[in-house]
Amino acid sequence: MDAHVLQTYQMQLEELQKDLLAQIAQHRGGVMSCVDSAIERFAKTQDSTASINTIRDLTLALGERELSELIDIDAALKRIQAGTFGACIDCSKPIQKERLDLVPQALRCPICQKRAEHINPFTLPVENHRTHMAA
Repeated sequence: MDAHVLQTYQMQLEELQKDLLAQIAQHRGGVMSCVDSAIERFAKTQDSTASINTIRDLTLALGERELSELIDIDAALKRIQAGTFGACIDCSKPIQKERLDLVPQALRCPICQKRAEHINPFTLPVENHRTHMAA
């Protein structure tokens, strides 16, 4: 992959990273820790315990998904620096440009991705969340 194409993917990944960090900050009500945000949210609530637990569980699940996506983006940026970006981590064949354009943090080619999902069908990789959410 040539340097210009890699630079384009790097800028795209950095933009995704920036947007995701902004989204996390917005969910937390600004730049504060998850614990501080939870204390602030639940300390003054009139909601039932069941409602509080549901909101808490949803907040934690979203936080885990966002963290996992940030890790995937960071790993893709590191693969760019290492010169391995765009190669499937399982078969080492090039990942198609169309796939990288849609999911620049993709780890696998479509064939290996299906195989990985088949091995553990209850785990949907973070790299697919954006695609499935848009559908």
